[in-house]
Amino acid sequence: MNINLTLIVQMLVFIVLIWFTMKFVWPMILGPMDERSQKIAAGLAAAEKGKAELASANERADAILREARERAGQIIDQAQHRANDMVEEAKGTATAEGARLLASAKEQINLEAAHAREALRRDVAQIAVSAASKILEREIDPKAHSDLINKLAAQI
Repeated sequence: MNINLTLIVQMLVFIVLIWFTMKFVWPMILGPMDERSQKIAAGLAAAEKGKAELASANERADAILREARERAGQIIDQAQHRANDMVEEAKGTATAEGARLLASAKEQINLEAAHAREALRRDVAQIAVSAASKILEREIDPKAHSDLINKLAAQI
């Protein structure tokens, strides 16, 4: 046998083997590999989408927290304002009540002082009548001299 013929037959067998492999074996190998590649690509895309959704959810959560903090601050400010208003209202009420009580007390004091003056005038008038009767050694009739006693009381 000739080496050239053997080499040509081997080349033909090799070409047939390559053709057979490319036609039947290679698709069976590449199909699952392509499928696996697509699954990996889909998984990576889903992971990227999940990261984007997570970032979006974190931004929404931050926005909600920021809004809640602002609202809580507003509520606290309103509560403090209302508390200050209530304190001012209570101060006003207490001041008005204190002024009313002070006016009432002053009125009561003036009334008591007037009663005390009247009682003192009566007592002084009686003492004056008593003193005058001792001086005159006789009794002065208070009923008969009531005008004189009233004049004397008014002067005192």
